[in-house]
Amino acid sequence: PLLSQIKLNVILILNTTSPKRYIRRQRRRHSPVLQVGCNAIIGDQNESIATQFEEICKEVPKKLGAFYRFCRPHTIFGTIIGITSVSLLPMRSLDDFTTKVLWGFLEALSSALFMNVYVVSLNQLYDIRIDKVNKPSLPLASGEFSVATGAVLVLTSLIMSFIIGIRSRSAPLICALLISFFLGSAYSVDVPLLRWKRNAFLAASCILFVRAVLVQLAFFAHMQQHVLKRPLAPTKSVVFATLFMCCFSAVIALFKDIPDIDGDRHFGVESLSVRLGPQRHMGLASWQEHHLRNYFK
Repeated sequence: PLLSQIKLNVILILNTTSPKRYIRRQRRRHSPVLQVGCNAIIGDQNESIATQFEEICKEVPKKLGAFYRFCRPHTIFGTIIGITSVSLLPMRSLDDFTTKVLWGFLEALSSALFMNVYVVSLNQLYDIRIDKVNKPSLPLASGEFSVATGAVLVLTSLIMSFIIGIRSRSAPLICALLISFFLGSAYSVDVPLLRWKRNAFLAASCILFVRAVLVQLAFFAHMQQHVLKRPLAPTKSVVFATLFMCCFSAVIALFKDIPDIDGDRHFGVESLSVRLGPQRHMGLASWQEHHLRNYFK
């Protein structure tokens, strides 16, 4: 009986209307419901996309700001000014300002900036606990960047620096990058015989040699010998710049550790500030700065 009833219903449907008309009728009957459901789904998706876009717009400036602080901009500015000024010393006339010279300068500057980021970010990577006391706003210390992110940025900066240096085929530039890599690593890496920042003399020597001697002589040689293709001979200007930067870098080496005395003392970093105490150290640095100002007036 059930089977007979089913057959009868099918016959009635077929007799009443054709299959196409029946399907169209069912579509019209259910289309408002389907349309409302689709509109609701599309609306939810659009709202979700808009929310994600707003979150991204808020997050991107924060990450860029964190990266800016991670690069330690005051060191970046110092590198730009130092390399630009010493790169101008070999120039004799306006005829020297060619596209080739500009390209050689940009190679030196970009590779040095990447190496600068490597050095300062490597120091942050090994000083997370100290920076939580001394510089809690830094990205690794504050938790804005993870240790893995910091390691990726350190490695990327190092690789980019050497890629640019090797592509330039400039012996003075490659030599400067290798020495900067060694001294920057020796200053921060916490392994036996390294971590030179624990020793006041070695820490000051690293800063003094890189900023005063290496930047002046190596980048002058890069522009003079490799870019301009002239015999390498020291000039009075580069000698004066080296002597001036020796004095100036000595002041930097003395002043830079004064704000970090609390964290350095707590974690056993024997900086000059820790050994002398903040008042005596500040007095020594101020005395040296005062005499340098009088000398160069």
